[in-house]
Amino acid sequence: MTTSDLPPYPPIDPTTFDLIIIGTGLPASLISASSSAAGKSVLHLDPNPFYGSHFSSLSVPDLTSFLNSHSAPHSDENLTLTTRPLFSDVEISNFSPELLDQHSRKFNIDLSGPRVLFCADKSIDLMLKSGANQYVEFKSVDASFVGDGDGRLWSVPDSRAAIFKDKTLGLMEKNQLMRFFKLVQGHLSENENNESENGAKISAEDLESPFVEFLSKMKLPPKIKLIVLYAIAMADYDQENTEIHKGLLKTKDGIDRLALYNASVGRFPNALGALINPIYGQGELPQAFCRRAAVKGCLFVLRMPVISLLKDEDSGSYKGVRLASGQDIFSEKLVLDPSFTVPWPLSSSPCEQMHDTFQVLSLGDDKVKVARGICITKRSLKPDLLNCLVVFPPRSLFPEQVTSIRVLQLSSNLAVCPSGMFVLYFSALCDEINQGKKLLHAALNALLKLLVSGNSENSSTFQSVDTEHGEPTLLWSALYIQGLTKGGQIASVSSTPMPDGSLNYNDLLDATEKLFQNMYPNEEFFRETTEPENSEDDGGLTLET
Repeated sequence: MTTSDLPPYPPIDPTTFDLIIIGTGLPASLISASSSAAGKSVLHLDPNPFYGSHFSSLSVPDLTSFLNSHSAPHSDENLTLTTRPLFSDVEISNFSPELLDQHSRKFNIDLSGPRVLFCADKSIDLMLKSGANQYVEFKSVDASFVGDGDGRLWSVPDSRAAIFKDKTLGLMEKNQLMRFFKLVQGHLSENENNESENGAKISAEDLESPFVEFLSKMKLPPKIKLIVLYAIAMADYDQENTEIHKGLLKTKDGIDRLALYNASVGRFPNALGALINPIYGQGELPQAFCRRAAVKGCLFVLRMPVISLLKDEDSGSYKGVRLASGQDIFSEKLVLDPSFTVPWPLSSSPCEQMHDTFQVLSLGDDKVKVARGICITKRSLKPDLLNCLVVFPPRSLFPEQVTSIRVLQLSSNLAVCPSGMFVLYFSALCDEINQGKKLLHAALNALLKLLVSGNSENSSTFQSVDTEHGEPTLLWSALYIQGLTKGGQIASVSSTPMPDGSLNYNDLLDATEKLFQNMYPNEEFFRETTEPENSEDDGGLTLET
C-alpha cells in the first residue's frame, strides 16, 4: 500500500506516547486494554481496515484476500519495517460461485478456527474481570463427538445424566466411566477442601505417570479412553505412540483438564455443555478488548501502515515509528504484530545486538505448524444439530496420523453464515507442510463422508449434490498451513504470538500476560473494573438460548 492509496488522515496529536502497538490481534488488544487500564498512554495502529489481524472474522472475499496477501513475502528495500509470510500452501475452492457471491458479505469466518471457549476457562474470567464481556454475546455449542473415517460419531458425555442417557455406551462402560469421574471429583474435592468426600485420592506416583497409563490402570475401555484423552482432555498428540516423544500428558495435567471441563458444565444457566462460542465469530474478542482500551483512553487508527522504525542515533535503540502518512510518532515501548520483522542496520554494537536477537525473537519458533481448513456447506454433520465439536483422534483417519484433528461446526444462529448454511473449521498440528496437507485432506474427506452418510444414501465426493436444491453439499473450502510464533521481547520492542493450535485461548493468554508483565513489572494485568456489571445469575456473561 502506498501513501497515495491512503485516506487523508489528520495529524495524530499528541506525538509522544508511552506505548505504540501495531496490529489488533487478540494478544495486542489485550496488552492495549491492560496498558490503558494501568494509566499508560497508548496509540494502537493497524494497516488493515478491520480489527483482529490474524484473529479476525471476515467475509469470504476479505478472508480470501487476507490469506493470499499474507502467504507471499512483502518487502521494500527502502522500508525499515517489513512483513513476512505466515500462511503457506493456500488452497481455495469454490463449488458454487453464484450462490456465494450473492451472500458473500453475510459470512463472519474465523481466521484462527476452530476455536471455542470453555465456560470456566481463563478467557471468560479475564473478560469478566476487565469488563470486555459487555461487548460480546455467546451461544452454547450443542454437543461434542469423537469420530472416525467411516462416518461414525460417538457422543462425549459431559455429566452423569449424559452418561446414563448415552445409548452408545453399554452398562459396563457407563459404570466404569462413572467410577472414574467419581475418583477424579473426589481427588479434586480433597485438594480444594483438604478432605475427600469418598476417601478417593490419586497417588503422587500416579499423578506423575502418563495419563494414558493411568486410564489403563483404571480399566477404562478403548472407546472411553479416546473420549477422555482427546475430546475432554484435548490431547494434541497420540498418547499411546511411544515414538512421538512430545505432547505426552501427565496424569496431573490430564486431571486439571478434566477439572476445567467439569467446572465448565453448568457454570452458566443457558449453556448446554462445557463450550460456548461468540456470536458473530471469534473476531468479536479482540474488538471487545479494543473497546475497553478506547474507554480507558487508547487512540486507535486503522488503515495506517507503519513504514519504518526510528532509532536513537547515539544508542541505536528504538525511539518511535514513521507512519505511511509521513508523520513521526514517538514512544517508550513498541508492540508488533507477529507478521513484522525488524531489519535493523548493523552499524553500531547495540544495534547489531538488537538485530541479531530480534530476528531470533521474530523467527526462531518451534518447527511445529498448524494446518487449518474451512468449509462452507449446505448440510449439518449431524441432522437436526446446529453447532457441534467433532474430534478425530490420532490414527482414526489413517495409520500415520499422530495428531488429533478437531472440527467445529457453526450455524447461522451464531450469525457467522446465511440461514441454511454451515461453516466448518478444522485444524491439526503438523511438523511440516506435506504432513499438514495430508491431515487436512483426510479430514475433508471424513467430513464429506459424514455430510453424506448422515443425511442420505449417496456416496461421498467433493461434488456431492444436494438433490433437493441442485447445489453441491460443499460450497466452498480453504486449506492452509499457518506458521507458529511465540512472540517475545528484546529491550523496548515486543512481538505478539500467532494463533496457536489449541482449542481455547489459555496458552495464548498466559504468553500475553507474561509479555505484559515483562513490559510493566509493577503493573497488574487487568485491574478489576470498577464499572457496574451485569448482576444476573450468568455471572455477567450474555448467553443467548
